[in-house]
Amino acid sequence: MSALPTPRRNGHANLRVFKTRAASKRQVSTRELTRLIFPVALLLVWQFAASAGWIDSHVLEAPLDVATALVDLARSGVLGDSLVASLQRAVAGFLIGGGIGLVLGLVAGLSRIGERTYDALLQMLRMIPFLALIPLFVIWFGVDEKPKILLIAIACVFPVYLNTFSGVRHVDAKLVEAAQVFGMSRTAIAMQIVLPLAMPSILVGVRYAMGTALLALVAAEQVNATSGIGYLALNPRAALRTDIILGVVLVYSLLGLTIDALLRAAERIALPWRRTLTEDRRR
Repeated sequence: MSALPTPRRNGHANLRVFKTRAASKRQVSTRELTRLIFPVALLLVWQFAASAGWIDSHVLEAPLDVATALVDLARSGVLGDSLVASLQRAVAGFLIGGGIGLVLGLVAGLSRIGERTYDALLQMLRMIPFLALIPLFVIWFGVDEKPKILLIAIACVFPVYLNTFSGVRHVDAKLVEAAQVFGMSRTAIAMQIVLPLAMPSILVGVRYAMGTALLALVAAEQVNATSGIGYLALNPRAALRTDIILGVVLVYSLLGLTIDALLRAAERIALPWRRTLTEDRRR
């Protein structure tokens, strides 16, 4: 009979845990909403200044006019087709460049031979602006999709490589030595110890590479493109449609923000222990 109150105590404990989690979620939602205060205030000031005639419409269209232009493009299907074309190029270039950077970073981080073989070469190449490669790529590969994707891929190699190399090299050597004492193979050590511990740095490189991919996409779609967001921004420029150009700039920024938010969510799922430490630090 004395054991009967135990479920009640467990029920109270579960209720407290539920309330704590709900309060934590509300705090996260509040923090996310506060991040929107400045952008919304900026849009309101912009709209008020444009409506009052303080800003020339030929120089800077009002936000409502930009939104109207984007709605018209979306209804006509041009915006959707352009987004699909741009995302295909960005994803293809990121997968190629990010994959190469990941492999090279792991090899150079795990092996002194790999570092001595190509690290100096990559350090020199990463200082070359990828925009300077556009004329060469046009000569070598023509003006179809290949130079656009390769330009994005090259821009994505170096952020992933540098962060992967740094993450691997900063793994505690004592953990590797302990694994060797227990008889783990080099492959098992690399996959089960080094790679998980280096994952936070690798994910930082991935986030940075995705942002770089969008920057390279803007330049790549200026090379004889017939589709994509960059082509959409270039095409109406002759007609002085600043509302469309500003709309395309807004689409680029929202696209970058969305991709970064998705990568943040993936990082929270892949590294739940890191999320817990961050939340505890905020409290």
